[in-house]
Amino acid sequence: MKFSEDKIEQGYHVSGYEDGAILVNGSAKTASFIISLEELIDDWAPAHIDELSTQHMQPLLELQPELVLIGTGQKLKFPAIEHYACLIQQNIGVEIMDSAAACRTYNILLGEGRKVVAGIIVGARVKGKGTRDE
Repeated sequence: MKFSEDKIEQGYHVSGYEDGAILVNGSAKTASFIISLEELIDDWAPAHIDELSTQHMQPLLELQPELVLIGTGQKLKFPAIEHYACLIQQNIGVEIMDSAAACRTYNILLGEGRKVVAGIIVGARVKGKGTRDE
C-alpha cells in the first residue's frame, strides 16, 4: 500500500508498505531496520519481536530521540518491558504497535517536526503458513 500523501520533502520517510516489505523513500526494505529523519540503519538485529532484547535499544538511543516507536511485525505483540526499560529510564517515550501502524505514526510525527525514531520489524508472510508472527 502506498501512502496517499508524502508531505515529507527531505530525510527518511516511509512511502508505503506491503506484505514482506516496507518502502523507505521508495526503496523496499525486507529486513528489520531503524529509521529517523537523518539516519536509516538497515538490518536491525531482531527479525521477530520475540528476539528483541535490551542490546537492540542501543542504536535507537544513540539517535537521541524524544520518542521511539517499535513496530512488532504484522501483528501487535508487546515485548517484555525490561527489553525497552532503558528508554523509559531516560525519559524517552515508547510506543509499541504493529509495523504498519508504526510506519504511519512515524510519518505523522516526523511531519510535525518531532524527534522520532522507529525500530521496524518487517514481519514477512511465509507462503502457506500465515505470518512469521504467529
